[in-house]
Amino acid sequence: MDQQYGYVRVSAREQNEGQQMAAMQRFGLTEKQIVVEKQSEKNFERPKYQRLLKKIKPGDTLVIKSIDRLGRNYDEILDQWQLITKQKQADIIVLDMPLLDTRQGRDLTGALISDIVLQLLSHVAQTEREFIRQRQAEGIEAARAKGIRFGRPRLDRPQAFEALRVQWMQGNISSRKAAAQLGISYQTFLRWAKEKTEPAEESPEPAEESPEPVLKEEVM
Repeated sequence: MDQQYGYVRVSAREQNEGQQMAAMQRFGLTEKQIVVEKQSEKNFERPKYQRLLKKIKPGDTLVIKSIDRLGRNYDEILDQWQLITKQKQADIIVLDMPLLDTRQGRDLTGALISDIVLQLLSHVAQTEREFIRQRQAEGIEAARAKGIRFGRPRLDRPQAFEALRVQWMQGNISSRKAAAQLGISYQTFLRWAKEKTEPAEESPEPAEESPEPVLKEEVM
């Protein structure tokens, strides 16, 4: 006998599955037919949903209140839609969108209309994502044209930097110890030292850690 299952998912932020449960019960499902899953948005493994998928057989029906219960984005939603309706040959009913009802008994074109509507929704969502990215890129470009910098602000070089840089160039101190005295990372110290030496000095360019004899590191 074909089975009907309801799937209710709430995030840690929502916590309240009452509205989804009420919609399932109005549809005619009992609590035993409904799988309830509370899942954080960061962790989307959905173990109860995965177990439910294993139970679904051809001819069964999965009922959800809204299409976003199938996935976090339309790529995931489309994947799950194809898995359930094509591979498992089961039906899906989306209570909030009556057009998304693949039951063949509803009318001869139920599954076809549902597929078309879902593809249209996916296209609209993808177009919106691309439009948002384009607006973001244009906004960033306009801000850069006005001289606005993005990312972390550049650190001012401490007064003691130059003296420590000379000591480092002479092999009297390591980059790590010099950086520690300045309160910066050794990568930052090396970058500053390279920027200082490249334009003016033709002295051999120091390797990242080459002028730091291990024995001298131990002594100092």
